[in-house]
Amino acid sequence: MKHTTFLRWALTGCAAAVLVGCGGGGGSDSDAGPAATIRVLGTRADLVTSGDALVEIVAPAGVDVTTLKVDVDGTDVTSAFAKRADGRTVGLVSGLKNGKNVLRVAQSGRSGATLEITNHPRGGPVISGAQVGPWVCTTKVTTPNATNPDLGDPLDAQCNIAAPVYRYQYRTLNNTFAVYDPASPPAANQIATVTTESGRTIPYIVRIERGVINRGKYDLATLADPTNPTASWTPWAVSPAWNRKLYWKFGSGCEFGRTQASPQSVLDHVALSRGYMVASSEMTNYGSHCNDVTSAETVMMIKEHITERYGEIRFTMSEGNSGGAHQQHLLATAYPGLLQGMLPWNGWQDTWTTGREFADCGLLKRFYDGGAGGLTYTQMQRANIAGHRWNQVCEGPAQINMASRTPFYMDPQVGGADCGTHPNRWSLSNLGGIRCTLQDFNIAIFGARDATGYAKTPHDNVGIQYGLVAVNTGQITPEQFVRLNEQIGGYDINGQWQSRRMVADPGAPEIAHGSGRVAHGKGLGEVAIIAGVNYNITEEHYDFRNYVIRNRILEQWGDHANQVLWRYKTAPADLDERRFATMDLWLTRVEADTTNRTLREKIVANKPGAAVDSCYRADRGVWSTDAAYCNTSANPSMASTITGAGADALYNPGLDEWPVFRDTRVAAGEDLTSDIMKCQLKPLTIADYFVSFTQAQWSRLQAVFPNGVCDYSKPGVGQVVPQQWLTFTAGPGGKPLGTAPTSRAQ
Repeated sequence: MKHTTFLRWALTGCAAAVLVGCGGGGGSDSDAGPAATIRVLGTRADLVTSGDALVEIVAPAGVDVTTLKVDVDGTDVTSAFAKRADGRTVGLVSGLKNGKNVLRVAQSGRSGATLEITNHPRGGPVISGAQVGPWVCTTKVTTPNATNPDLGDPLDAQCNIAAPVYRYQYRTLNNTFAVYDPASPPAANQIATVTTESGRTIPYIVRIERGVINRGKYDLATLADPTNPTASWTPWAVSPAWNRKLYWKFGSGCEFGRTQASPQSVLDHVALSRGYMVASSEMTNYGSHCNDVTSAETVMMIKEHITERYGEIRFTMSEGNSGGAHQQHLLATAYPGLLQGMLPWNGWQDTWTTGREFADCGLLKRFYDGGAGGLTYTQMQRANIAGHRWNQVCEGPAQINMASRTPFYMDPQVGGADCGTHPNRWSLSNLGGIRCTLQDFNIAIFGARDATGYAKTPHDNVGIQYGLVAVNTGQITPEQFVRLNEQIGGYDINGQWQSRRMVADPGAPEIAHGSGRVAHGKGLGEVAIIAGVNYNITEEHYDFRNYVIRNRILEQWGDHANQVLWRYKTAPADLDERRFATMDLWLTRVEADTTNRTLREKIVANKPGAAVDSCYRADRGVWSTDAAYCNTSANPSMASTITGAGADALYNPGLDEWPVFRDTRVAAGEDLTSDIMKCQLKPLTIADYFVSFTQAQWSRLQAVFPNGVCDYSKPGVGQVVPQQWLTFTAGPGGKPLGTAPTSRAQ
C-alpha cells in the first residue's frame, strides 16, 4: 500500500504540525537493539473512540514480527495482529476502556515499545466539550421505511445501539435508485451495471450502513454484493469495489435541535459510480445541529470508524450547500486535514460573520418598518445602505431574506428542529428552559456570561456606521445617514430590540476568532476548493460570500490560487459531474506528488486545466475563462445596468453583466474579508467623510458614537490567526491538543 506524505496526512485526519505522523516515532539506542514502532491508524492515539483502535506495528530491521508479543495493560492481544497481504503488521485492538490504555510491544532480548492510547465513548464527546441537552433518541422506528430504518431501542442516553443496520438500493435502467430486497431481489437484467475507477464492471448495488456515533445517526454508502455483503470488508483487505476515497455530504440550514434527526442522503450517483464511499451524519447537518465543532468531531470519529471497519482512506472530498458550505469552511479553518478537497455551494463564509448580517438586516427592517425616523428611503437607497442589489435581500418579501432569520439566531424563544417548539423552551416565565440561540447551542465553546447561565455572545455593532459608503458616494443624504445611525439600535441577549447598540460579552470576540469560529485564510489556503457560485443577487445566499473566502485566503497567503470559482446563471446539466471529476483529478494528482513541496504548493502545482475561474454562458453553452467578463477578481466590480428612475430605480443587470454586490459591514466601511466580530474604535473625525454635515448633525453623530467609530485599518478586537485542533474538554475557549502521542522505547 502506497504511503506518500499526503496519504499519511489524509488517512489519519492529521493536520500540519498537530496531527501528522499520528502515533508514530519512537526508537532506542540501547544495547538491546532498536524497539518496534507503534502507530494508530485513522486518528491520533489520544483521540480513539468506541473502544477500538487499528494499530500498525513496524518491527526493527531483522526482527521476525511473529516473535513480538503485544498487550494492553497486561492483557495479551497478540492474536489480533498478523502480517497482512501488503506486508504490514496490522491489528484491530478492541475492548479499550475509556481513558488511558497502554499498548506494549516486546520481544525477548530487545527493548520493548509502548504507546499510550486514550479512548473516548462512542457517544462522545472527544474534543467538543460538554454536550447540550436534553437529547431525544429516535433510534426505535415503529414504521421503518427505505430512508428511515429501525435501529432498535437505544442502549443509553447517548442513543447508542446494539449494532449498525444495513439496507440496499440498486440503480435502475431508468437511472434512478430503488429499494433492493436481498430476500426478493429484482431480476439481474433490471439492474444497471457500473464500471468503477479500477476498471471492474459490477452490478450497481449499494449497501447503506446506518448507525449512531456521537449521538447522531450516520449513513455510509458503498458499492456491494448483497449475496456476500461482508466480503473483503476488513481494514487490511479492502473491497475492490471501493477506491478508498470518501465523499462527505454536509447539510444546510442552522438550527438547534435536541432530538435525533436523519443524515443527508448518501445516494450520490456521481460519487458512488466511481467507487467512492459516501458518508453523512445528522451531526453534520446544520439544519438539525448548528455546531461546527461537533460537526468536525463527528467527521473525525466516523472516519476512524471507516478506517477500522473498511480500510484506510486515501483522501476525503466534501460538498454542501449553504449551511453545508459554512461547515466545510470552518472545518478547513479549525480542524485541517479532515477534508482535502471541498465543493461548497451557495458559499456562506461561516456561521458567525453571516450571523452579524442577519442581525444588521433585522435592525434595518425594523427601522424602515417603523417609519424610518420620518424620512423616506427608496429601494435603491436601502440597497446601497446594505450593499446589496436591492432591499429585499435584507428585508424581504423575497422568500429567503436575512431579517426573517434574525430571530432564529438570536431569540431564545424561536427556532425549529425541536427547539423553538420544545415544551421546556426558555421564556420570561421559564428562565431555566432551553434557550434557542446560536450562542447557547455553542455554550461549550463560548461559556456562560454570568450567573444566568446564558451563553456569551460575540455580536457587536458598536461603532458601525451603517450606510457609510452610501453617504460618501452621494447615494443617501447626510440627514438620512445620521437618522439611520441614531435610531438603528441593537439586540439584547434575548434577541429583543434596544435603543443602544449591541455590545459583545467580554472574551467572546476573542474566542470567536482565536478558536476558529470565524473562517480564516490560514486553513482555507491549504485545501483544494471549487466553489459552485450560483449567480445570486436577490436573496441571502448572494454570491459575494464566495469572494469573502477568496479575500481571506488572499490576505493570508498573498494569492487565492487554491480556490476556484465556477459562476453560472443557469447551471449546465453536467455541473455536478464536472466539478466532482475535476476535484477528483486534482486530489489524485496531489496524492501522487512525492516532491518536497509544502501541501499548499502541491495543491497549487497540481491543478487540472479545468480548475480555473470560469463562468457558464448558457446562451452559448460554453464556459468562459475570461476573468474580466466573469468578474472573478478578489475585488469584483459592482457595475450594473440601472432601470427605472427615482423611487423606481433598481439595479437590473443584463445578460452579459455579472456584478458582485457587497454585505452590510463592507457597506459600512469594512474591507472585503468581512471578518471582524467587534471593531476597534477611533475618534470621529470630519476628514473621513466626503460630504458636509451641519453643526447640529455633527453633534448628533458625536452623541451616537461617543467612544468613536470603527477603525478598519486595525484588526478587530481579539482578531488573531486561530489556533487549530483545539479541544474544549477543559472548558470554553479551547486549548490546543498539542503534540500527538508517539511510541516510546522501554
